Amino acid sequence: MLTFISFFLLCGWMLPADFMTIRFNFTLREKNQDIPLGMVEDSVDDMYIGCQEKMMEKVKTYYFNKEIREREFESAWSETTKCAEKKPREADKALTKDHMHAICVYTDNNIYDIFNTAVRTEASKYSFSFQFHSLHFLLTSAIQILNSNYKCHTTYRRTRSLFSGNVGQIIRFGSFASSSYYNNLLKFGSETCFKIKTCAGAYLGDYSVFGDREAEVLIPPYEMFTVTKKVLGPLNYGELLDCEVVYWLESAGLRSRLNCKAAFP
Repeated sequence: MLTFISFFLLCGWMLPADFMTIRFNFTLREKNQDIPLGMVEDSVDDMYIGCQEKMMEKVKTYYFNKEIREREFESAWSETTKCAEKKPREADKALTKDHMHAICVYTDNNIYDIFNTAVRTEASKYSFSFQFHSLHFLLTSAIQILNSNYKCHTTYRRTRSLFSGNVGQIIRFGSFASSSYYNNLLKFGSETCFKIKTCAGAYLGDYSVFGDREAEVLIPPYEMFTVTKKVLGPLNYGELLDCEVVYWLESAGLRSRLNCKAAFP
C-alpha cells in the first residue's frame, strides 16, 4: 500500500490509512563504488498516519516486551536511562519518557548501525521479523511531535561516502538521517555533503544524548526531496567549502509504502 502526502494536505487534514496513490548506513559495496541516490524502495518507511494510538498500544503491550529481549536493544535501552530523565519543554509536552528514551538510544550510537541498516533494507520483513518496531515508532512519533507545525529547517549533512545523483531527481534518505544547523562538523566527513531544506525533520535540541552541541535535526525515512543543485567541489564560495560533492535538496512531500502495516498487520 502506497501513501503520498504533501505538506499542504498534511497541515490541513490527515489522509486515511488506506488512501492509495544523514549519518548513512548502507550495505557493503566495492571500494570506490558510488552509492546512487534514489527512493530506497526497501526502506521501512511507516509514518503511522491514522494509527498512532493503535501503534502506541501495540508497542506497550507487545512489541517492546518482545524486542527488549534482544541483547543489543536491551543494552542500548538500559545504558541511556539517565539521558531519558529530562523534563520535556512546555512546547513538547506531548513527548513521553519513552519518546525521549528513543531519542537517547538513537543518538547514543550503540545500535545506530544495525538499526538504520534494518530501516533502510528490511521492508520485506516488516510484517513478520523486523526487530525494531518499538524504536522505529517512538522515534517517528517523537519527530512528529517535535515538528507538529511542519516548520521547515535548513540543515547540513556530511558523509564519508561518495554518492551519485542528478539535478531534478526525487530521492529519500530511506533511514533516519541526522543533519545539523551547523555546516562545519568536519568529523562526519567531506566526500559528499548535503544542504537540505527539510519540512518533516525535527530539531532534537537537548533531548539528544549529546545535548544540543551538534544542533541535530533528524529527518525521517519517508520524506522526499528534489535534488535542485549539484556542485563538484571543493567549493570556492558559500557553505561546505571543503566537500568533494554538494547536493542541494528541497523537501518534496512524504511517501510511505508501509503506512500502518505494523499497527494493522
